[in-house]
Amino acid sequence: MFTSMSFGEGEHPTAPCNSTISWKHKLMMQRSQVTSLCGAKALWAKGHTGAKVKMAIFDTGIRAKHPHFRNIKERTNWTDDDTLNDNLGHGTFVAGVIAGQDAECLGFAPEAEIYAFRVFTNAQISYTSWFLDAFNYAIETNMDVLNLSIGGPDYLDLPFVEKVWELTASNSIMVSAIGNDGPLYGTLNNPVDQSDVIGVGGIDYNDHIASFSSRSMSTWEIPHGYGRMKPDIVAYGRDIMGSKISTGCKSLSGTSVASPVAAGVVCLLVSVIPEGSRKKILNPASMKQALVEGAAKLSGPNMYEQGAGKIILSIYVSLKSYEILKNYQPRASIFPSVLDFTDCPYSWPFCHQPLYAGAMPVIFNATILNGMGVIGYVDSPPSWHPLDEVGNLLNIHFTYSEVIWPWTGYLALHMQIKEEGAQFAGIIEGNVTVRVYSPSTRGENFQRQTTTCVLKLKLKVVPTPPRSKRILWDQFHSIKYPPGYIPRDSLNVRNDILDWHGDHLHTNFHTMFNVLRDAGYYVETLGSPFTCFDAHQYGTLLMVDLEDEYYEEEVQKLKDDVINTGLGLAVFAEWYNVDMMAKMNFFDDSTRSWWIPVTGGANIPALNDLLAPFGIAFGDKILHGDFSIDGEQSHYASGTDIVKFPAGGFLHGFSFLDSSMIGATQKILRTSDMTKASSILGLVDMGSGRIAVYGDSNCLDSSHMVTNCFWLLKKILDFTSRNIRDPVLFSDSIRQDVPLYEDDNQLPSRRTDVNFSSYSAVVGKELICRSDSRFEIWETKGYGLQESWWKKRLPGYPNIGVAGSLNSIIAGSSLEWTRSPRKNDGNSSARTVGNPYDKGMEFALFSRDKFEKPVVVASRWIVPAIVAISGLLLLLSFWRFGQKRKRRKKGPVSSSGRVINV
Repeated sequence: MFTSMSFGEGEHPTAPCNSTISWKHKLMMQRSQVTSLCGAKALWAKGHTGAKVKMAIFDTGIRAKHPHFRNIKERTNWTDDDTLNDNLGHGTFVAGVIAGQDAECLGFAPEAEIYAFRVFTNAQISYTSWFLDAFNYAIETNMDVLNLSIGGPDYLDLPFVEKVWELTASNSIMVSAIGNDGPLYGTLNNPVDQSDVIGVGGIDYNDHIASFSSRSMSTWEIPHGYGRMKPDIVAYGRDIMGSKISTGCKSLSGTSVASPVAAGVVCLLVSVIPEGSRKKILNPASMKQALVEGAAKLSGPNMYEQGAGKIILSIYVSLKSYEILKNYQPRASIFPSVLDFTDCPYSWPFCHQPLYAGAMPVIFNATILNGMGVIGYVDSPPSWHPLDEVGNLLNIHFTYSEVIWPWTGYLALHMQIKEEGAQFAGIIEGNVTVRVYSPSTRGENFQRQTTTCVLKLKLKVVPTPPRSKRILWDQFHSIKYPPGYIPRDSLNVRNDILDWHGDHLHTNFHTMFNVLRDAGYYVETLGSPFTCFDAHQYGTLLMVDLEDEYYEEEVQKLKDDVINTGLGLAVFAEWYNVDMMAKMNFFDDSTRSWWIPVTGGANIPALNDLLAPFGIAFGDKILHGDFSIDGEQSHYASGTDIVKFPAGGFLHGFSFLDSSMIGATQKILRTSDMTKASSILGLVDMGSGRIAVYGDSNCLDSSHMVTNCFWLLKKILDFTSRNIRDPVLFSDSIRQDVPLYEDDNQLPSRRTDVNFSSYSAVVGKELICRSDSRFEIWETKGYGLQESWWKKRLPGYPNIGVAGSLNSIIAGSSLEWTRSPRKNDGNSSARTVGNPYDKGMEFALFSRDKFEKPVVVASRWIVPAIVAISGLLLLLSFWRFGQKRKRRKKGPVSSSGRVINV
């Protein structure tokens, strides 16, 4: 309850900011808290109602009678520690940023009622079940705002995710940190990737995105769609002052800090809305509308770095969000409300590559915010309204939420330029409209609430580029964590055991995308099998770090595309060694289960099957080292070797360290372990097409790159797309007069102890063209109409499989497969690994300073639940057997039923 604010003796909250804060305090407080104090005073004076705000902090707890807090209403402990106190300091610091009253580290809302939910132990261990219990209590006690300065990459922990939905459906506003895995792309954490959660990134005082702040779109939808824009907003997160465990102040950095800055602002906004009006005005959607519409867009960062922009904590802009809520009439809206693909750099990557006829659809996945009710519906299909006649050249298909719940939904635009626009160059503008309604909650005599949402669209269009300039990126055959244990590509990286960044052109391969665009190439994304594209349109099919299998039809089509159609093929592989993977197995104490890698860095056996018609195969060596071609220094990081290659081709080989020789034991590689020259780069003409293969992808991947090989990529594409041959790469000295040959039974083999169909989009699945393929072949096999299970799905909506996801993640070293803390330049985003069939959730505390221990989270109830379900299924099977026996005795029985895919 904001009945007063403690600014200093004799000071009044309506006095000018400069006169109420001493210069001593200004020097001791960072700018964000000075301006936040001004904004807080302005909001207090403008609309103070004395309303209570119940602020739930899910963290490491807080100590009783802490001098920095005046309204600690309740402390609860959901862990197996026998204490309510915070012995780490993370929870106390977060609480101080939100509601501290000490003048040296003043919080935003000192009068907020603090409810401390202790969900982490002193060892930073937590379990999904603890969160579920704590969330249930938060629902029962009607928390207004929740802050979670935690997260993890496992978005398939359904019990956790569904409980978040239930909590926000109960009208609690959840604010969460985006994560500290920046500056890497594709590192958005959960639960911040939920559309009903307010996701917060971090900036510094120069309005630059903090280096540690995670970034890029949500990855639920990859590889068969496009992610949503996150974060929603950014706030100050570097060198912020907060409370120590017992007394005094300190500064910390991280999105753990940025999140409570935003949560403090939310508390202020809640406090100025009278309690009697809150149910009509405040909900997760209306609050997000107020925040994103009141944010200020930064110049420089793109939309997947800053979202709608920063929360300005001055008197002027903080009041903008307040005015939105004060005058709020329940409505729905689209976030973002403007898509201007000519606005660079904010609209990257869309502003970096214009649309043109004949391309794969450009997909943008927007969010519907429904402030009218927790549940809503799309009243009629979305429609496109061009500003002028040229707008009719744009063809848009829409996929969208059939049910908007809780408070939010999705609207995906699949955009193509019609064939008659093949020579058009210019700008297309117009509006996309969608009508959303929510049923009345006040009885049958009240009409339902309806809003027509408008999305303003502006696109740049160019004539269709020549075939030699068009590259098709294979996204379809990419698998990432979750749902399986997909190990990292570079085994030298000791702080990140999983390959979880999406492997998308706009996530961890974003730098490569920019390089190719700057070189004049146009790069399109294939999210469907090879049978779903016309090879005549593309110079090169680019395949990088792929983990999935291939349909037989794909193998045959690719052979024909290369040999007869002249398609270029460029393959960047990764390591694959069964002995190494076996050494990476380990037993997870949390779930009492074994973790087994489902593949290596890439699926080499599958790639070898795909390349077999061309006489090309990779081996199982794991090579490390530096090499040089024509003065270009390059680094080979856990790449593999080429063991089969046709005569007439050109092979480059070098001497490297081979970690596969020691079977991934704890022996340290030495210079004396250098192998004889291993072939790593091959180039060959094949019929009317050309093929280039390279055994490593780390030099293209921004995640853990040592040295880039963009120079090599461009030379390869010169060859595969345009038949331009660099003299160094095609020297007569490396021409193969006889084929390089390895017997097939010596090639790497698949693991027999992994049910790969649980993770694959190919194995056991129907061959279809998905909704990110060309409209004319959408939902076909590429040759004729075929009904598709994908028909109702958004290429931007989670396709959640019941196989589950990995529980947690541990860090391991490349050669020492022991359980050890994960550390990342001061980032405390540790993970531990669990059962791929468990529904556990891995979390990390998102402060970059002081908190370095690993965090383990698991679901304790999963084993008894599985036992109980198995027993029920067994009883059901006996019952059904008995029923069948009865029917056979009675004669034929006509019946109908429903098949449930599990």
